[in-house]
Order: sequence, then C-alpha cells, then structure tokens
Amino acid sequence: MKRVVLYTDGACSGNPGPGGWGCLLIYKKNQKELSGGAKVTTNNRMEITAVIEGLKLLKQPCVVDLYTDSKYVLEGATKWLEGWIQKNWRRADKKPVSNVDLWQELVPLLHRHQIVWHWVKGHAGEAGNERVDMLACLARDEAARA
Repeated sequence: MKRVVLYTDGACSGNPGPGGWGCLLIYKKNQKELSGGAKVTTNNRMEITAVIEGLKLLKQPCVVDLYTDSKYVLEGATKWLEGWIQKNWRRADKKPVSNVDLWQELVPLLHRHQIVWHWVKGHAGEAGNERVDMLACLARDEAARA
C-alpha cells in the first residue's frame, strides 16, 4: 500500500465568517496542493473540509500520515466518532453533533485509508503546516472578497 503525507488546515475570520481550507498531499517527490473557501462558515467546518478534500484526492487506498493542528478534527476522528455513530449522531449530553454532514462525509474516507494521525502545533514553523495555513488564509481572503 502506498504511503502518503497529508497536511490540512482551516482558517476563518469571525466564527462564523469567511473561511478557507488548504491541503498539501505529498507522495515521494510529488506534491499536490488544493484549497477552497466559503463566504460564511466556521473554523471547525474548514478544518474538517480540508481533511475530506485531501483524502478525496487519493485514487486508491493508502497509508496516510495526516498532519493537523486541529484537536477538534483529531479527537473527533480518533476518540468521539464511534460513539457519535452509536448514539445516532448525538453527543454524550444528547445534543446533536455539530457539523454532522461533514463527519458523515468523512467516515467512508477514514475507512478507505489507514490514517496515522499527527497533531502539530499551529504557527510553530513546521513547513507543511505553515504552507497549508497560507493556502487556507488565501482561500479565506478570496471568499471574503467574493
């Protein structure tokens, strides 16, 4: 199985407000960048969208070293997701899960690939994270102008 590296990030001005997401996919010496934005969104939606869009780039199942600075995405995918599904997309306090549409879109992608999660501190000089932060911010700014 191919092993790839995926960096993801989201950005938002206001919460909600204009937002953007960015991802960087690396396989051997090849790199692919992708980004997008929304006029009115939240930071968490952009963080999840970055992961979804990055994983959708993969044409076959892969081992994915996924780097994110979002503890919401990391813990959502690794700690909370199974419980949410078992409780019909309800949290422990019985309230509906936020961003359920995106989590439901992410589930089959997580099952298709073998994800190795890595949390990185944002804005700490890690090159891949800095690059996707820049992509997300550019997409956010473009969405704000649209």
